[in-house]
Amino acid sequence: MGVLAEFKAFAVKGNVVDMAVGIIIGAAFGKIVSSFVGDVVMPPLGLLIGGVDFSDLAIQLKAAEGTTPAVVLAYGKFIQTVIDFLIVAFAIFMGVKAINRLKREEAKAPTLPPSPTKEELLLGEIRDLLKEQNTRP
Repeated sequence: MGVLAEFKAFAVKGNVVDMAVGIIIGAAFGKIVSSFVGDVVMPPLGLLIGGVDFSDLAIQLKAAEGTTPAVVLAYGKFIQTVIDFLIVAFAIFMGVKAINRLKREEAKAPTLPPSPTKEELLLGEIRDLLKEQNTRP
């Protein structure tokens, strides 16, 4: 099998397509969470702790010289990214928890045996006729 044919077989598998859709939705969800944290969560949190804007929190390691910009350790952006991560992780946890609960409920549900096929019904009739013939004197 050639490399192109093997790649085509890999690329059209359902799992790969599902994974690609999940990655795209995940990236969009990440943007929503970043906006939620940056625009909704962080401003009130900064206000509660004294009007601090987390994105501006930084330590200057080296001052700017001429055209060389200052070297800063922007730990406020890091704090915001950690909060983003925690919100995304919690949302994923809740989603997986809900899916697992549904799977457990589905496993508990009693399943009815499948109805017999035409062949099984015919074999049952043949069995009954043979029993009837063997019981006659």
